[in-house]
Amino acid sequence: MNDWSTEFPIEAGITYLNHAAVAPWPLRTARAVHQFADENLYRGSQGYPRWQAVEQELRERLRWLINAPSVDDIALLKSTSEGLSIVAHGLAWKRGDNIVVPVEEFPSNRIVWDSLARYGVVVKYADLRAQENPEDALWAQVDAHTRLISVSAVQYASGLVMDVEELGRRCRGRGVLLCVDAIQAIGAQAFDVQAIGADFVVADGHKWMLGAEGLALFYSTPAARERLELLQFGWHMIERLGDFERTDWQPAQSARRFECGSPNMIGIHALHASLSIFTEFGLDNISRKIINNSSYLIDKINKNPKFSLLTSAQPGRYAGIVTFRHRQIESAELYRHLMAHGVMCAARGGGLRFSPHFYITHEALDHALELAAGPI
Repeated sequence: MNDWSTEFPIEAGITYLNHAAVAPWPLRTARAVHQFADENLYRGSQGYPRWQAVEQELRERLRWLINAPSVDDIALLKSTSEGLSIVAHGLAWKRGDNIVVPVEEFPSNRIVWDSLARYGVVVKYADLRAQENPEDALWAQVDAHTRLISVSAVQYASGLVMDVEELGRRCRGRGVLLCVDAIQAIGAQAFDVQAIGADFVVADGHKWMLGAEGLALFYSTPAARERLELLQFGWHMIERLGDFERTDWQPAQSARRFECGSPNMIGIHALHASLSIFTEFGLDNISRKIINNSSYLIDKINKNPKFSLLTSAQPGRYAGIVTFRHRQIESAELYRHLMAHGVMCAARGGGLRFSPHFYITHEALDHALELAAGPI
């Protein structure tokens, strides 16, 4: 088995538990970007056909990662927010339509739907804690006017894992569209778009996929993308790509129709390199190690009387995020203390959020917990 620690040469004194925010690049990713920069420096775009081959390989790796039926279902966008905006402002809404969203969502998955108020669309926010099963709490808001449910596969603050397959079954039974923000799931756990039956899935690559900021996966089924009115246009989104002299044009049949302009080749090379770790080591192995780290944290936190666990300890309800608080120390103060001592984490959901990837050791987790428990 590879010694994956060599791929993550984090400086001594830094304990990196913040992959749910922005992940450090693997060594191979930094080298790929350096090589790409050197090519641009010394040869310009001479190698562009090879760059396009890397782009196609990336689309295939993303297809594999989410078990999409075809690379035609994959678009490369700038961000999760852009993908959600394409859905929100591409669908034809009627006054009185509503969308159901968990109240706990990250702002990207709230603001975009709130922006539809100008069309008379209502956003119904569900408190996932209102019922024993969070899916039931979400579904309780669905009525005859519900057109779409938008939900994160893993909640960014609490780390709660949603049963998106169950939601997919319910949505299909009622003719409700399902949009999944998978930014905290893809790369941390198995994610199967066909099993879920989601119409749209969107996720940035800079968290659990270990890529650079500025590049996101956008998945749509053929039927769902036909329902989206196009709002961005350019040379890259047409069916006959590269036929520059042609004056009549049609949008691409594939999800490339949502890519209006030149691709982010730096981000493509970065994410392509990062995802090779997943193909080499295996997504199941990576997911198992992430869950092992989270289980270890949960057990240690529950056994320490100074801490109160905020993340669900129920198997299947947590993935890579573990959030907790200190019973005597304010979370904001404890966050500053940890960051000052090199523990990269986040203050989220009223507590401290640790999000270790597969290569993080239990020794590193022990060190972070000791700092969190000790006097400030």
